[in-house]
Amino acid sequence: MSATGTAPTHSPQRSGRERQLALYTLCVGMLMIILDGTIVNVALPSIQDDLDFSQSSLAWVVNAYLIPFGGLLLLAGRIGDLVGRKRVFTVGLAVFVAASALCGLAQSQEALIGARFLQGIGGALTSSVILGMIVTMFPGKAEQAKAIGVYSFVAASGASLGLLAGGVLTEAISWHWIFFVNLPFGLAAIALSARLIDSEEG
Repeated sequence: MSATGTAPTHSPQRSGRERQLALYTLCVGMLMIILDGTIVNVALPSIQDDLDFSQSSLAWVVNAYLIPFGGLLLLAGRIGDLVGRKRVFTVGLAVFVAASALCGLAQSQEALIGARFLQGIGGALTSSVILGMIVTMFPGKAEQAKAIGVYSFVAASGASLGLLAGGVLTEAISWHWIFFVNLPFGLAAIALSARLIDSEEG
């Protein structure tokens, strides 16, 4: 077959505006995942008082997220190669959003830790495929460099924003809202990804 017959077809058919919106959608997903690695840190004293955590068990509110997130990244990336990155991104983000709701609704230590573990799984699935999707979506070297720059900025700033957002939400409302805040953004990202990202790009 000719080079034209084997080249990706969907990315060039998308307008520049659509691909930019798709990039922002992916970055929103990444921002939520990075943010949730640190957003709970400021809220830990409130969580401890509300759910009667001991000082030693309180660490599991953080670790229950980080362990599955770090441990499943490589496997999740491989799954994305096998079944499609868009599918893994969407499923992972849905798991992450559902787990965020469970975290916000948690009324016991076990419920919160279990939901945080599930959140970490969703985060690993989602984040493992985002960079590959961006590279495929922006095949030109110049536009690819710009897109990766946006992605890198979001990934780098997420941890700092998490600390800020955690403090503001905990003080202004309650610690439950550090998790509920993910719901509108996550649902919007799922809906937009279904419209803006082609399966061939994942």
